[in-house]
Amino acid sequence: GKTIFVVNLLGRVHMDAMDDPFAAADRELDKAPLAQVADAVVVDMHCEATSEKMAMGHYCDGRASLVVGTHTHVPTSDERVLPNGTAFLCDAGMCGPQDSVIGSQIGPVLERFHTAMPARFGVGRGTVRVNGALVVVDPATGKAQSIERVVRYWEPPPS
Repeated sequence: GKTIFVVNLLGRVHMDAMDDPFAAADRELDKAPLAQVADAVVVDMHCEATSEKMAMGHYCDGRASLVVGTHTHVPTSDERVLPNGTAFLCDAGMCGPQDSVIGSQIGPVLERFHTAMPARFGVGRGTVRVNGALVVVDPATGKAQSIERVVRYWEPPPS
């Protein structure tokens, strides 16, 4: 019975030029003030640079329940609740086959790096790793009370 407002932003550092993610954050967060339109507000900051992700966390502090970075595939260990009540994690990490290169079969990726020739990458197989975060939100304010990184493993059935 709870409502979560999700904002997906695309960063600009080392990525194709897009709209200003800070202006986009303002536009979207103005639509859903904490604890008024939704019970929680999650900002997904999809970008390369940790500095841009951290800047967005501080920019949204007090206006979002969580700012979490995505794109670099490697979970970071910098989870914290910022001074004005926004939980922050620079990168949640990849969800996919653990024995892979960011989800792809290892062999073709190594061949591509070795030869610099195009190669078709298949999806990796085996144990799946799921990365994420558990955030406890105060129902009265929509602000984060805590954040904890979560890692789970899943064994797919034999094919």
